[in-house]
Amino acid sequence: MRPKSIAEVVGQKHILGKGKSLYNLIENDKIVSVIFYGPPGSGKTAVAHIIAKKTKALFIEINAVTSGIKEIRSAVDKAKYGKTIVFIDEIHRFNKTQQDALLPHIEKGEIILIGASTENPYFALTPALSSRTTVFQFNTLEDESLRQILKNALTTNNYQVVFSDDAIDYIIHISSGDARKALNTLELVILCYKESAVHLEIISKEHVMDITQDKALYYDESTHYDTISAFIKSVRGSHPDAALYWLACMIECGEDPLFIARRLIILASEDIGNADPYALTMAVATHQAIERIGMPEGKLVLAQTTVYLSQAPKSNSAVIAIESALSAVRDFPVQKVPLHLRDCHYKGAKNLGVGGYKYPHDYAGHYVEQDYMEEAMSFYKPTSEGFEKEIKKRLDGRLKKDV
Repeated sequence: MRPKSIAEVVGQKHILGKGKSLYNLIENDKIVSVIFYGPPGSGKTAVAHIIAKKTKALFIEINAVTSGIKEIRSAVDKAKYGKTIVFIDEIHRFNKTQQDALLPHIEKGEIILIGASTENPYFALTPALSSRTTVFQFNTLEDESLRQILKNALTTNNYQVVFSDDAIDYIIHISSGDARKALNTLELVILCYKESAVHLEIISKEHVMDITQDKALYYDESTHYDTISAFIKSVRGSHPDAALYWLACMIECGEDPLFIARRLIILASEDIGNADPYALTMAVATHQAIERIGMPEGKLVLAQTTVYLSQAPKSNSAVIAIESALSAVRDFPVQKVPLHLRDCHYKGAKNLGVGGYKYPHDYAGHYVEQDYMEEAMSFYKPTSEGFEKEIKKRLDGRLKKDV
């Protein structure tokens, strides 16, 4: 069912629509070194095979799972006899040495590289290789595109099998935008139907459900980073429903729960801070709880803490304060520790002028005015959110006393 021309490709109109960049490169046989990046079943390999049929150049196909430098050298040797396109499927599986082996041949124009990757090339490929190629992103196929692909398969092959609309909808649902999975599911259902002793007038959703497995979610390294980013930003944005959704995606895809818990600890300090000091305690307790009970029960603890942190008052004043203090240390001469703050628990300290510290607990309100820096500097500026409102009131009161 692979398309034989660009016109037969379903979806990806943003790069393959008439007049679009990749469309023009293919139609004019002017393809340059490119990386096709996108999820499984989005058409990357199919488009590469269209190029193979369309181009007048020698087309060599390599799979990075089973190939290495030996195959690269073989392709380069063949390239000496004319324009050569080398298609490397799963190129993200090449290690740094194998990727570097491609560089001089791309730079000299000896080969034109087409790489297909399900992982973000800016993460999975070396900067040297990704900078020498143009990245074209293939999107997950929309439901209507999958429906068209399934319809084409049934019509082209004349299976003489009738699927109900809800059966097709269910196949689309469990395929998650993956055309290959959708076609494999369709084939599996038809094979099982033909082997069945019971004649079916129409294949329903229930028949498909009996044969197929649960919906499969795609989750690679770049999806891992994108999903945790969406999760953290949803908690920071005080949106518990979105946060729970992204949490559910990570749990369903087998993400390490301790990784999620660690990110919640960071968030509790970075985005909530003293607006709700208990948030950090709860996040740390979540990590400890998961270490003790594991999964699947750990999802309950993660959900509880996610909801709590989502609804907690937010403040990043501690982050701003420490960054400001670090800048002061880096950008200005480091202040000396005032004599009355220095350690005086040694013989001869008084001879060096060390001493004179006022012990705050000896004074009313456990506070006494004294200098804690040679030159006063201000870093921490509490907000009026949550408990920081109380902190702000205390600090403002003490500043008035100092004045």
